[in-house]
Amino acid sequence: MKTTVHFYTFLLAGIILAGCSSQEKPESTSAKEQAQEATTAVNNETEKDLAESDTELQLMENEEIGNYLADAEGRALYYFAKDQPNTSNCSGDCLENWPAFYTEDLAVPEGFNKEDFGTITRADTGEKQTTYKGYPLYYFVKDGASGDVKGQGVKDVWFIVNSGTKFTQ
Repeated sequence: MKTTVHFYTFLLAGIILAGCSSQEKPESTSAKEQAQEATTAVNNETEKDLAESDTELQLMENEEIGNYLADAEGRALYYFAKDQPNTSNCSGDCLENWPAFYTEDLAVPEGFNKEDFGTITRADTGEKQTTYKGYPLYYFVKDGASGDVKGQGVKDVWFIVNSGTKFTQ
């Protein structure tokens, strides 16, 4: 998908540069139309690629904590033990440190059931958030690189998610 977007971006840049280097002082209507058509083609192709692809979740492994659920970039996903099913109790400063995870469509790794994933609308922000077995999913801001799990066990209420996760109330 990125290759396609890059190709159309370079194509658009070439068309615009060709129009700018013209000997005519005013830009011709046909050059403007070509640039608009190229922009429309890039936008349509990008929207098509995004609509056709699911966000792929993956199961990653850490020597100390075992397997855990991560997004396509390898960022760990966490749940908050103080949340209730389909309700987030993390807001304000909490949400700044534990940003909500959301994706429209997702593909789940082996061992997970896609029906266990859902979406809620947060009461505090009105934004959507992806859930696992009803529990909202989060990132941790201190996880700076793919494979980081620095949020595991923070304050004994933040935990990674895996297929064996048991939620307690």
